[in-house]
Amino acid sequence: MALLFIGTTEIIIIALVVLLLFGGTQIPKLMRGLGRGVKEFKDGVNGKDEEEKSDEVKSEK
Repeated sequence: MALLFIGTTEIIIIALVVLLLFGGTQIPKLMRGLGRGVKEFKDGVNGKDEEEKSDEVKSEK
């Protein structure tokens, strides 16, 4: 519930804390890793859907 009421000031404070904790050089590496993880998750979900569709096609024949 509290996350629904995050304003601009809170977002700026969170960004500054992250910058202080990880430093400017580590943030791009962290975001790149996060992006790869999301992409793998999407590929996994889409791959599972494709497998289910191919199984249905095989069972119809």
